[in-house]
Amino acid sequence: MTRCPWLPVDKPLYVEYHDTEWGVPSRDARYLFEMINLEGAQAGLSWWTVLQKRERYREVFRNFEPDEVAKMKDAALDKLVLDPGIIRHRGKIFAVRENAKAWLALREREGDPVEWLWSFVGGKPKVNRFKVMSDFPTQTPESDALSKALRKAGFNFVGSTTMYAFLQATGMVNDHTVTCFKKKG
Repeated sequence: MTRCPWLPVDKPLYVEYHDTEWGVPSRDARYLFEMINLEGAQAGLSWWTVLQKRERYREVFRNFEPDEVAKMKDAALDKLVLDPGIIRHRGKIFAVRENAKAWLALREREGDPVEWLWSFVGGKPKVNRFKVMSDFPTQTPESDALSKALRKAGFNFVGSTTMYAFLQATGMVNDHTVTCFKKKG
């Protein structure tokens, strides 16, 4: 079975992520909020690092339910800086709560954050036809616009490169290579 060339096939967790999740279009609000934050946690690191810590992130950040995360106190977040089960970067940890507050404000202002996010790709997955790794961009006009809008809305760790990874992961952009068995369309 041929998969995307970036995938380390010797890591079963990574293979499962690629085969069942990466690039699958999602309109699940909780999942999209989770992925904004996990992609932000990845900034400067590898996705493999985050993927291995994902379950602990879900535990400590209340399954990424924005209403619950927004209520987290400074003391609880400060304790997480000592938790080896997540990335112990104080700024990234506190950003999750700030992003939850920004998500709730976005929901209040724009209505459905899911539709708002999807509007940056025209409401349907953008399908690319890349063949090799050098074809992949690290950011696009869509990720630039999304990053700028999220920052303006109060989100943190949402740079354009991070948001391109978010668009890929959540299926707003389908970047499975043309030879990958997951490529459709």
